[in-house]
Amino acid sequence: MSARPRIAPAGNRSKDSAPLRDPSFVKGKPVTLSSLAEHKALGEPIAMITAYDFPSARVAEEAGVDVVLVGDSAAMTVLGYPSTVPVSVEEMLMLAAAVRRGLETPLLVGDLPFGSYEVSDEQAVATAQRFVKEAGCDAVKLERGGSSVARAGAIIAAGIPVMGHVGLTPQTATALGGYRSQGRTGERALEVTEDALALQQAGCFAIVFEAIPSDVTDLIMPRLHVPVIGIGAGPATDGQVLVFHDLLGIYDGHAARFVKRYASVREQMVAGVQAFAEDVRTRRYPAPEHGYEMAPDERERLRALLASKAAR
Repeated sequence: MSARPRIAPAGNRSKDSAPLRDPSFVKGKPVTLSSLAEHKALGEPIAMITAYDFPSARVAEEAGVDVVLVGDSAAMTVLGYPSTVPVSVEEMLMLAAAVRRGLETPLLVGDLPFGSYEVSDEQAVATAQRFVKEAGCDAVKLERGGSSVARAGAIIAAGIPVMGHVGLTPQTATALGGYRSQGRTGERALEVTEDALALQQAGCFAIVFEAIPSDVTDLIMPRLHVPVIGIGAGPATDGQVLVFHDLLGIYDGHAARFVKRYASVREQMVAGVQAFAEDVRTRRYPAPEHGYEMAPDERERLRALLASKAAR
């Protein structure tokens, strides 16, 4: 069953009601760049989450989200690295391909990992092409403004849609002073603004705002005509994104201030595995209903065959 509301007939809407979603957003029709632009135009919030494998992709599909990001956060949540920096292109491609096999409707965006696009436009385009050709991504995402704006422009010129990312950019968190909110001073807020505007000018179809004071977001939003997806950037953005493992309570690492837990899946997983281990140790599992049976005549035939072999 779709989690997406169908558009109401015009005659059933009051003058004061918010515009409802176009029929193209009903689950079953793939989300496109045009769809996201319509979201912004209609004031319809965009729901985006991360996913890193086939099962999480199926959850995203059935939940009816609009965009799925195969984020380099997989480095920590799935692969056990201490940060996003070590994850490789090959690892990200493997995860993105698994997510692709589980998605039908949401737009799929692949995160370009650290070191895979900064050296040159040629490197950036080649990496982005792999995400499209080998993993089936609809678009790619890269972090930061500055030189990354040129890389984004080169990828877009090569025919691949790009999602930008400003504010706290985890790949360069050390240079930014750690995992902390960005744009708290007037000068730094101006840099974030200029980065966002430059990415828009380069042709990015959307931009992620991460860990930016709400006041800064409020001031930037009127200047942007592309969808803005927030994560710790306040309610004024066109949509919100959270990490799959954070919002479901699967990851037991540090949770940022902006994370809201919608479930405690890890606790249930641990409890389930503990119950299984206890049943095994007390021989409650497997029970007769968990096994397979042989027809009585075939069982007797097997006994006879075994006895014949033992007698030789």
